[in-house]
Amino acid sequence: MTTKPSPQTLARLAAVVGDKYAITDPAAMTAYMTEWREIWIGKSPLVLRPASTAEVSRILAIAGETETAIVPQSGNTGLVGGQIPFETGDEVLLSLDRMTSVRNVDPLNHSITVDAGVTLKTVQDEAEKAGRFFPLSLESEGSCRIGGNLSTNAGGLGVLAYGNTRDLCLGLEVVLADGRVWNGLRGLRKDNTGYDLKNLFIGAEGTLGVITGAVMKLFPLPSDHATAFVALPSVKAALDLLALARQRSSGRVTALELFPRNGLEFTIKHFAVRDPFADAAPWYVLIELSGSGELASLLTEILGEAAEQGIVKDATIAQSEAQRKDLWFIRQAIVEVQKREGGSIKHDISVPISELPAFVEAGLAAVHRFMPGARPMPFGHIGDGNLHFNVSQPVGMDKQAFLAQWNAMNEVVFDVVLKHGGSISAEHGIGRLKRDMMSRIKSPIELQMMRGVKKLFDPKGILNPNKVLPQ
Repeated sequence: MTTKPSPQTLARLAAVVGDKYAITDPAAMTAYMTEWREIWIGKSPLVLRPASTAEVSRILAIAGETETAIVPQSGNTGLVGGQIPFETGDEVLLSLDRMTSVRNVDPLNHSITVDAGVTLKTVQDEAEKAGRFFPLSLESEGSCRIGGNLSTNAGGLGVLAYGNTRDLCLGLEVVLADGRVWNGLRGLRKDNTGYDLKNLFIGAEGTLGVITGAVMKLFPLPSDHATAFVALPSVKAALDLLALARQRSSGRVTALELFPRNGLEFTIKHFAVRDPFADAAPWYVLIELSGSGELASLLTEILGEAAEQGIVKDATIAQSEAQRKDLWFIRQAIVEVQKREGGSIKHDISVPISELPAFVEAGLAAVHRFMPGARPMPFGHIGDGNLHFNVSQPVGMDKQAFLAQWNAMNEVVFDVVLKHGGSISAEHGIGRLKRDMMSRIKSPIELQMMRGVKKLFDPKGILNPNKVLPQ
């Protein structure tokens, strides 16, 4: 049980980082207190911006002693509110945005060691400088940071070929709730010496410890890409195309992104994008092969075979890097165009890949029954079973009235997800947004084990309290 920090405790915490990096002015705190969609606007007596693991250690030692709640934050790009303090104003925010050192790049070991506050884009760029490739790719990569990526086990565009952030991590440095530092920065791909401790902290959203450093995997830098925008008759056709492409390309499919006709129409409307095809199709995918060899010719052959089998209605293949970027823009713009169409209720879900066609059909029907005129927008990483089953408001409906149905719409969509053996959170985490749903989706024994781990690592409950686990 945490306590409201006294002025003396706040002064001790501020002294660790110095007055310049201990923020108390409410206006200066705004960027740290506001979630980017403004669903949550928190309050805190103090924002701390340490520059080193040693400073984080001293902060948590004081917090543990005084039972002061600490909310870790890195890039503040999270979508479930896990990085935002509650409105009570009793929690101290710990920002890692000054911890930006690239500690080591090891091309021979195909690894990079960084502070938790290093942006994802920086890791990508440093890898490329060394002739290597870091495959985690998110739309927020210029501002999200590795600590947050690990704490939420972020997914993104490269999961199909490379896995989630968890799969890209070799080792961690973590400050525990009492200020002790666990140095697990080992660049080993094989280490069978007991429990894999790092995986407890990955995806824990700062509730078990504060990640301050990480060793991440690198990969050979692809020498070529082949990218196509493909019109399809159904979701099932997208999976058939994926199976064919994987077989014909020896596993070189690195992206398969699905979106419906209304996603393309929204993008055409708001960004003056030209429709790549003369005839409309109900579904589209962006498919990309990466590696070496004549990939454009290979992709042409795959799409030709798919067309013969009735899988593909039409396709266009990028003939230059500029055209490749234009095709990717259509996919990436879908996030922004939903804002321009009014209110959007978000769902970050996953189901077994084989269940996707049936899930999408049932999900669309359920949404339309619940709210006639609503505009579902299922899009995303179909190759790994992760869809953002978002719902845009009916045309002409009041935005706030629509958003007031958020929880009810969640229930409608999540009912279908669970019936198809899925998860209500594929890559964004639980945070505040989905915390109270955990009792419904997790068995009593799962929750008991989770609470046991929390109690072991954070016995006083100071680390990001009341997030992830239901009360």
